[in-house]
Amino acid sequence: MSEQQVIDQLAEAAVAPIESGMLVGLGTGRTARRGVRALAERIRNEDLKVDCIASSEATEQLARELELKIVDFALVEEVDYLFDGADEIDASLRMLKGSGGAMTRERIIAWASKRRVYLIDSAKYVDHLGENSSLSVAVMAFGLASSRASLRSVGLNGVCRRNMDGDLFVTDNGNLILDVPLTPDHCLEELAAHLNDIPGVIDHGLFLGEADEILVDRGGKIEKLVRQD
Repeated sequence: MSEQQVIDQLAEAAVAPIESGMLVGLGTGRTARRGVRALAERIRNEDLKVDCIASSEATEQLARELELKIVDFALVEEVDYLFDGADEIDASLRMLKGSGGAMTRERIIAWASKRRVYLIDSAKYVDHLGENSSLSVAVMAFGLASSRASLRSVGLNGVCRRNMDGDLFVTDNGNLILDVPLTPDHCLEELAAHLNDIPGVIDHGLFLGEADEILVDRGGKIEKLVRQD
């Protein structure tokens, strides 16, 4: 089986539950882009009537190129279905997100969505979050040094993310990203609560309860993990 066939299976599984009349949230990142393309293919082939919410400017640009209908999330109270990617997940379906810098919008859409599905390949299934990826923390440039000091007080010492040109990475919302190492010693729930209490922190990549389902690509076989709450 070719890599492209494997990619298609994961993306197609993510968009399979989508039906005409739905409002669908589109995630950000390479895996989510695969889902966006698969959704566009279904809409073309099946003449589905679907409206979409984009979680980033990059996703919106791709969706418009594929002729998906994008609506203004500012006017929307509830989303029917969301698909998105993740940097890592653990056995409790807790996720680490933020490599694309869009976690603030991704979380807002997730909280507004009735069903939330995340796509990963098997390499992103880890024993503990932070095993292969850093924690992304979105902060305001205003008060940056103070925010970093507050992070250090809870054991987090990160570096400002930069783009390929060496310039500071700036999110769609105009914030900076601090990339912070995580260790197995961190209590993720306590850490998320601390981050939420720091005024200069806009959001972070700890998505501990957002996933309803996770689709894991295990070499062409798609495994579905469902939250048991």
